Amino acid sequence: MTEEINNLLQKQPLLLFDGECGFCNKSVQFFLKREKNKSVYFIPLQSETGMALRNYFEIGKETDSIIFISNNKAFIKSSAALRLTKYMKGVYPLLQVFLIVPPFIRNVVYDFIAKRRMRWFGRVENCALLKEEDKSRFLI
Repeated sequence: MTEEINNLLQKQPLLLFDGECGFCNKSVQFFLKREKNKSVYFIPLQSETGMALRNYFEIGKETDSIIFISNNKAFIKSSAALRLTKYMKGVYPLLQVFLIVPPFIRNVVYDFIAKRRMRWFGRVENCALLKEEDKSRFLI
């Protein structure tokens, strides 16, 4: 498994997301439409690959969050979301200024949404249809 992890880490940045969450899937679609250079790879948290990366970075299953991996570091919650904006077009990268706010403050909003996302957006059985050019960046 270590060789597989090393191969995956060569493809950074990586975004691990809840593949069963309607909100998470819509967020990935939102990102894809605004992505700058098509450089981010996507992995469902529930996949074998997602679980292996969680273990590698010692992020327990109780952590209810997206995980963003860049420069061999894993970020969760608002830290992950804000760092992801670096890869977006337009004014979105400016949101990184909020990284100066301590995570315990930023994550209040993140946790509020995370706790309610399934109720508000439901579960999905399948990922949304992807453009052919994006399919190769979804790793399982």
